[in-house]
Amino acid sequence: MTYETASSATAPSETAPESAVQRLFEPARIGALDLPNRLVMPPMSRNRAAAGGVPTPLMAEYYAQRASAGLIVAEASSPSQVGYTYPDIPGIFTESQVDGWRQVTDAVHAAGGRVFLQIEHGGRIGHPDTSGLIPLAPSPIALPGYIHTPKGHGEPVVPRTMTTEDIRDTVADFAAAARNAIRAGADGVEVHAANGYLLNQFLATSTNHRTDEYGGSIEGRIKFVVEVVAAVTAAIGAERTGLRLSPGNPHNGIEMDDADELFPALLDALAPLGLAYLHLAYASPTPLFAELRRRWQGVLIANPSNPEAPEADPIPADGGLAAAARILEAGADLVAIGRPFIANPDLPERLRGRAPLNPLRTDLPLYGGGAAAYTDYPVMNASDTHPVSA
Repeated sequence: MTYETASSATAPSETAPESAVQRLFEPARIGALDLPNRLVMPPMSRNRAAAGGVPTPLMAEYYAQRASAGLIVAEASSPSQVGYTYPDIPGIFTESQVDGWRQVTDAVHAAGGRVFLQIEHGGRIGHPDTSGLIPLAPSPIALPGYIHTPKGHGEPVVPRTMTTEDIRDTVADFAAAARNAIRAGADGVEVHAANGYLLNQFLATSTNHRTDEYGGSIEGRIKFVVEVVAAVTAAIGAERTGLRLSPGNPHNGIEMDDADELFPALLDALAPLGLAYLHLAYASPTPLFAELRRRWQGVLIANPSNPEAPEADPIPADGGLAAAARILEAGADLVAIGRPFIANPDLPERLRGRAPLNPLRTDLPLYGGGAAAYTDYPVMNASDTHPVSA
């Protein structure tokens, strides 16, 4: 059977029922964690870690400002030196990184929030100028285009094919990173298997040309992802483990000619683990989404496509309410809304009251920098809907 993927269909333009909008502000539960609302701040890299991939007090301030989200999934963090993607990305494999993340989680918890940490290995999306190492990947196929490095746009390198020993080591790195995240005070972790990074590279036919047990058939290409997720759940518990996937998303040179069969098979293989949640990126109410919802009996977070968002400022006028409500109607339990959270630290309050939204500042880079366009976005006065300075 063939299902329509996220890349081949867009969400309908009709406004979702008000009842679906109101559900966004109802309590929910993930694993053992009670959430005050169903709005999730998804992982969004901002490239502000200090030397050595150490999270900073500025990052702690940024996340604490957004603690009214039902759940924060903090930005992608590398489980190893070779797993780094871009400059100034945080890690979660050294003691200094654990200490830095502890500042972040303490600040979020002090503000009343809940935070998972995303663990991401870049695979071929890495560069020696960033990590000091040749990147690893399922097959020796370079990333198309260019890659961001400390020296600017760089030519991607051909990655080294992972041996079975490399695969075992990487599975162990994910498990160790998950334990580190819990030691750092995170409420859980999200394994990143989306958007063209290492785990997604194993799933895709365009990046996995292996002929061993980790390639070829669907069973072979999902094997590494299943092993990573199983190792993480064994390390910290299934109730603290989430997984992010992006069916149909061609980002970072990903092509899949059997996504309609692979993703249902992957969910079936993962179902016995009892994960805290599944997080689908670039989601829209397509037949494939409906099939994945049918197969996944646990909590489903959807990060919806936003066809209403203009290119100049990718924040729709309603802050994503219509798309969020539509995906709830299609079967999601919680909704992840990205860039509106960047510009609006108090986004749940603004959306609940239909208050004006701050626009995303385009005069400064989205990635890298200091407090400007990071922690200086204004919040509302509690007594009205007029924005005031933070």
